[in-house]
Amino acid sequence: MERVNTLLGKHIWLQFALGILVGSALMVLLFPGRSILSVVIRMTVVSIGSIAVVLAARRKEKRAAGSTDSLIVLDRKLRKGDVPTEPAERDAMRALVAQRLHRTRHRVPALVFLTVLFCSVTVLTAMTGGLRPTIGLALLSVLFIGWLTVSGSKNQRRLRAMDAALKSEGATRSPDYSKV
Repeated sequence: MERVNTLLGKHIWLQFALGILVGSALMVLLFPGRSILSVVIRMTVVSIGSIAVVLAARRKEKRAAGSTDSLIVLDRKLRKGDVPTEPAERDAMRALVAQRLHRTRHRVPALVFLTVLFCSVTVLTAMTGGLRPTIGLALLSVLFIGWLTVSGSKNQRRLRAMDAALKSEGATRSPDYSKV
């Protein structure tokens, strides 16, 4: 799994391609009868805005970390809970953690908004569409919102634990992730 994370971290375009392909496959399953090529093209066009947002955030993270390779190393250390020991690496990790904590400060209202949005789309699909798309969207909504809640909370705890470990004087031991 670590090799996959490293590969996806180095080649962000691969993340976009996989996202577009998975989204297209999901749309074809939920709404059969459409041309696969038209679904892929539509998914690509719709994804352009999110790709721009991800690239802008990635550029800021690379600036904080120094390079793509440094960002991948720091991200791996953050996931594992390894506090950097070198001063330059600690400063880069501190900047990265601060940036991610700042970016996720409105996580709960965004999650509530997404829940309302997904529920509204599912209800509207139930009123205007068939049973298959309604069930598919309901399952997607529950799984996606559940995954966002669990992974977001886990990442937030990791960030706060690393922030606390970096703020303590001379911290070289790993933060406590037993509650994660």
